[in-house]
Amino acid sequence: MQKEEREKLKELARNTIANELGLESEKFNEDDFAEPVYLEERGVFVTLEINGHLRGCIGNIEPVYPLYEAVKNNARQAAFGDPRFSPLTQDEFEDVDIEISVLTVPKKLEYDSPEDLLEKLRPGTDGVVLQMGMYKSTYLPQVWDDVKNKEEFMSSLAMKAGLDPEVWKDKDCEIFIYEVEKF
Repeated sequence: MQKEEREKLKELARNTIANELGLESEKFNEDDFAEPVYLEERGVFVTLEINGHLRGCIGNIEPVYPLYEAVKNNARQAAFGDPRFSPLTQDEFEDVDIEISVLTVPKKLEYDSPEDLLEKLRPGTDGVVLQMGMYKSTYLPQVWDDVKNKEEFMSSLAMKAGLDPEVWKDKDCEIFIYEVEKF
């Protein structure tokens, strides 16, 4: 993705949140995003931080919406619908940093053992989806920065899904990986 396309998407996210807060901002319409890059269905996460601290993060792993719609919807949800946080306020808006992560389609990771799984994971590169039955969770590649090692990463991901921290070692646990372009 070109720099100007990334900037336009960041502006869309910021303006979507500003509009929801009733602040003056540029309005976009569908025609502004008629180019193929914006219409391709992509998985997208929008992360909000204030002073380096998480303030909201919502996304979709699977490519179900055109890129520009996914950015708009997830920006709104990260600001106002992340259940871990109260809705973003006008006072906070000026200090919010927005990061957009555009995902590749997740691919199932084939592995023979827990050790083989750990060997195949690439910290800082792979986003990981853990799925066990109806339980599912994901961490973006950026989360690798906050963990000590691969085992801790996988155990934390399992707990995020509401599962036992060791479930990732089970042969019935499915692991998918993806990469992101973040900006």
